[in-house]
Amino acid sequence: MQHTALNLQRICILGSTGTVGKNTLEVVSHNLQYFKVVTLVANSDVTTMFKQVQQFKPKTVIMADEPAAQQLRQLVISAKLNTKVNCGYQAMCEAVEADDTDIVVAAIVGAAGLLPTLSAAKAGKKILLANKEVLVMAGELFMQVANKAKAQIMPLDSEHNAIFQCLPAGEVNKQEVAKIVLTASGGPLHQTSSSQFLSITPEQACNHPNWVMGKKISVDSATLMNKGLEFIEACWLFSLAPEDIDIVIHPQSIIHSMVHYIDGSVLAQMSNPDMKVPIAHALGWPSRINSGASPLSLVDISRFDFFSPDTIKFPCLKLAQQAAKSGGIATAVLNAANEIAVDAFLENKLRFDLIPEVVDATLQKLPSANMLDIENILDIDKQARSLAHKNINQLQV
Repeated sequence: MQHTALNLQRICILGSTGTVGKNTLEVVSHNLQYFKVVTLVANSDVTTMFKQVQQFKPKTVIMADEPAAQQLRQLVISAKLNTKVNCGYQAMCEAVEADDTDIVVAAIVGAAGLLPTLSAAKAGKKILLANKEVLVMAGELFMQVANKAKAQIMPLDSEHNAIFQCLPAGEVNKQEVAKIVLTASGGPLHQTSSSQFLSITPEQACNHPNWVMGKKISVDSATLMNKGLEFIEACWLFSLAPEDIDIVIHPQSIIHSMVHYIDGSVLAQMSNPDMKVPIAHALGWPSRINSGASPLSLVDISRFDFFSPDTIKFPCLKLAQQAAKSGGIATAVLNAANEIAVDAFLENKLRFDLIPEVVDATLQKLPSANMLDIENILDIDKQARSLAHKNINQLQV
C-alpha cells in the first residue's frame, strides 16, 4: 500500500518537559521530514527545556514561571540561539492561535492546561489531547468550541486513541456500536490489600508496573481515579452516555481498549505500553509514521488477563462514574478536589486511603449546577480547591 504523503506540519507542544512532551519530541525526531517544532511550553524545568531548544531550535519557548523564563533567556543568549523566550498564559494562548502553528499537543497536566487548549480549539487547530482535565472540567464547552471552529481532536491517552483506531473515521455510529470498553492496568496496588492502604507511600503509589508517567497521573492510576477521568473524557470525545462505556482491568496493558459492535464483533487495538505509539498515530493520522516503539511479540506475552474493577476497594472510580452521570459542575469539582488531595498525599500531608474521602466530601458540599462559561468553570474549580483544602485539614487528625 502506498504511503500517503504528509505536508510539513508545524507543532506547538504545551508541556514539552513532561512525559508526553518528551515522547512527542522523540517521535518527531524520527520524522523530521514531516514535522517542525515551532513552540515549546513548560512550567519551570529550565534544564530539560534548554536541551530541547538546543536540539529542535524552536522559534519560541514559553515558561509559566517568570524566574525560569529569565534563567532560560540567559542560557539561550549565551548559546547564541535565535529562540525567543516568553512567559505566562497570555503568551501560551497567542502561540497556539498563531498562523504558523498547525498542530497543538495539549500535554500540560491538570487545570493549568485548560485555557491554552481552549484557545487552540477556538483557533480551529489539530489538537493532540493528552490533558484529560480539559474535558473533565469543561467537556461540553470545549467540544462546542471545537466543533464550531472545526478543530480536529485527536486523543493521546492510549485508551481513547485505541478506541479512535477501532472506529471508522474515529466516530461512533450508534446504530452499529453496542458499547466501548476502556481497559485499565489496575495500577501498582491492584493486588495490595486495602488494609495496607493506610500506610502506602508516594513512592509505592508512583511505582507503576507498566507505564512511565508523571507523579500526579501515577497516583491517579493507583487510586483508579485516572480511569474515572478517562471514563468522563470518553463520554465527551465519542458522544456517549456513561452507560455505553464499560471498564475492565487488564494488567498486561497490551490491549488498550475495545469497541463492541452489534453483530458480535469486538475490535481491539494492541501494542506495547509505550506512549510513542498513540502519539505517532495522532501525529500522522490518517497516515502511519514511525514511532520508534518496540514491536509487540504476542508469544513473549503469552497470556491476557481481564477482571472487573473493585469499586469498594477503589472508590475513586465510582465517584468519577457518578459525577459523569450527574453532569453539570460535578466533574469539575471531582477533578479539582482530586488534584488537591493528590498534591497533599505527595507532600505526605494526607494518607493514601483518604484521597477518595476528600473528593467525596467536596462533591457533597458543592450543590449541583450547570457550567455556563469558562469564568463559571474556573470559579467552581477555585471553590472546590478551597473546600478540598478544608476537608483535608478536617480529615488529618
